[in-house]
Amino acid sequence: MNSTIQCLHSVPELKSALIKYSHSERSNDVDQTSHMLTIATRGLFSELDKSVKAVAPMQFWMVLRKKYPQFGQQHNGTFMQQDAEECWSQLLYTLSQSLRSSSSSESPDSVKALFGIELVSRVHCVESGEESSEAESVYSLKCHISHEVNHLHEGLKHGLKSELEKNSPSLGRSAIYVKESLINGLPRYLTIQFVRFFWKRESNQKAKILRKVDYPLQLDIFDLCSDDLRKTLEAPRQRLRDEEGKKLGLKPSEKSSDSKDKDIEMSDVEGSSNRSGESSNPTSDEGAMTGIYDLVAVLTHKGRSADSGHYVAWVKQESGKWIQYDDDNPYPQKEEDITKLSGGGDWHMAYICLYKARTIRM
Repeated sequence: MNSTIQCLHSVPELKSALIKYSHSERSNDVDQTSHMLTIATRGLFSELDKSVKAVAPMQFWMVLRKKYPQFGQQHNGTFMQQDAEECWSQLLYTLSQSLRSSSSSESPDSVKALFGIELVSRVHCVESGEESSEAESVYSLKCHISHEVNHLHEGLKHGLKSELEKNSPSLGRSAIYVKESLINGLPRYLTIQFVRFFWKRESNQKAKILRKVDYPLQLDIFDLCSDDLRKTLEAPRQRLRDEEGKKLGLKPSEKSSDSKDKDIEMSDVEGSSNRSGESSNPTSDEGAMTGIYDLVAVLTHKGRSADSGHYVAWVKQESGKWIQYDDDNPYPQKEEDITKLSGGGDWHMAYICLYKARTIRM
């Protein structure tokens, strides 16, 4: 819970959306516990911003367990280990419901605008040749880990392709379908889960994959995008290359000669927010997407078992420095040490990575 909160607390636009949330006016389509959890999240974020000492999140913890009783499960009188990814997903889902219904027409869904990834998928049956397409919105991409995956990019490609068994109308029986997905809409913040835990049938328990999977400080997902999205990304990417080239003293490309005449503002890694968490509306024009993302937070798990171990958050500050939040103990960290959390042993290994979009004014 602590590691999830510290990672999400680093998103100024989420703080901003929570500040605007009405304490008293609960919408009819939001249940009372979701409303209470949203209020408790806002209160906890506010406490963390004001306090220089550790904060005891008792109110938030109580409401979280009321909304999601699984987090209150006990075994022999002690609270059981829970999955940080489930805590992250459940909390974001609750906030997406309550912040969507409370916000104005300009921002139909703050959480979806910030974290929602639009996917378009082709589903085809190898046996019958049947083919269909579908669109969906998800809040994270999965990095699937197998013996051939050494890098995040390879794992993401695996995660966007899957097999499913369903009824085939033309064959009159169930058949195997292959689902291949591409990204058709990008979020301001890209959440990636490393699928490290799986159910082991032989031992009838959850096991952990310790394999080392490298991930970058800067992630480019252009080749995971649909053709339509790639077309819209091309001009901003060229603009970004020209800007970076200018810094190195190179001439901009011929295609975008107008860039010589205009001042281009590129949002830095921490975006256009100020320190209090007040920022521009996440759905307002904060610059064009480039498909390039910068790492801003990592949630790690230490230990060999899924039912034990320890979760920790590693968060990039506005100054560019990193802090490791180990429960109520913060420790400064060097950026080069952040990419060493890639697994392969008993040390902390990345379980969730949060990347922020690099955007450019056009």
